[in-house]
Amino acid sequence: MPGSPLLSMNTYLTKQAKSLDEDDMPKIFNVSEQKNRSHEWQIVWRNVLAFVYMHIAALYGLYLIFTGKARLWTYVFGIIFAIGSALGVTAGAHRLWAHRAYKARWPLRLFLAIMQTMAFQNHIYEWVRDHRVHHKFSETDADPHNARRGFFFSHMGWLMVRKHKDVLEKGALVDMSDLEKDPIVMFQKKTYLVGMPLLCFVIPAMIPVYWWGEDPWISWYVASITRYTVSLHFTWLVNSAAHIWGNKPYDKNIGATDHKLVATLALGEAWHNYHHVFPWDYKAAELGNYSTNLSTGLIDLAAKWGLAYDLKTVSNEMIIKRASRTGDGTHPSSKASNTLNNDHHYHPENPVWGWDDQDMSEEDRKLAEIAHRKSD
Repeated sequence: MPGSPLLSMNTYLTKQAKSLDEDDMPKIFNVSEQKNRSHEWQIVWRNVLAFVYMHIAALYGLYLIFTGKARLWTYVFGIIFAIGSALGVTAGAHRLWAHRAYKARWPLRLFLAIMQTMAFQNHIYEWVRDHRVHHKFSETDADPHNARRGFFFSHMGWLMVRKHKDVLEKGALVDMSDLEKDPIVMFQKKTYLVGMPLLCFVIPAMIPVYWWGEDPWISWYVASITRYTVSLHFTWLVNSAAHIWGNKPYDKNIGATDHKLVATLALGEAWHNYHHVFPWDYKAAELGNYSTNLSTGLIDLAAKWGLAYDLKTVSNEMIIKRASRTGDGTHPSSKASNTLNNDHHYHPENPVWGWDDQDMSEEDRKLAEIAHRKSD
């Protein structure tokens, strides 16, 4: 579109990039991908406009917070609500449904489905399909948020354009029969366009007004829009920063990294090098400290209450073998060289999306450890 600020900026960046060697290019954008792209990006202007509104409104919400115009309880409520909704994504859509890293009884599944609806990151079925494709075809054109296209694309740009045809083609091949048999997942899918606006925006804005007399205008911008926008960025950092910067203790040949700060912000989701090597581990990390993995704490608590069971994790023997064989040398047990591959964006060996992936090896299944078995 002539005169578009976004397209004008893209033209400017491309011209500047041509004057630099590709080895010197920042990872924010990828010029070689622009040169060799075999498809044309189709911008989804509805999403672009929505993001523009969200970020302007979020800045206004931050202004209301830092100037003291918003009540303290509204701010605290926004944080609590954001954590609850994030757990619906991390412990629910991600570890339970996408990777089948553990099993859950229906009360826990219902709770996580409600929390995931509050997060507004698409319904569980679509979220899981895209995520399984991401793991099976990581950092290829079939990866919905391919990090090889640069930081901005993998962070939020992928939501502003139509999906690459490879994403659609490979996504159609991913086994989703387990979700289709889950009545809670399918009910959420059918009612999502009604439930999501209520749980993500309307109810969070109404609670501060009803319970402690917050101004409706302030409640909308602080408890709904700012809370939602900031939480999205914490999630997006897993797709972007945790595929570009950080250590690779388990496999130096893939893009996913372990990033402590992002892991903390995302409730344990950015021990990403480990997670891409062992996607079926319910902890999504080797670490046992809940301070950087609140999602694991919730699952462990649910297991103690009998709501979660068959928690799959990786044996210490398996971790040490893998870190020694393909790690970058930063793992405490590893004696491997700390030299990273210059490209560092390779498809992992035998990629699987989770526990029930048909490509998962028998050796991995035998070495896996399963806690809180149903029969226990």
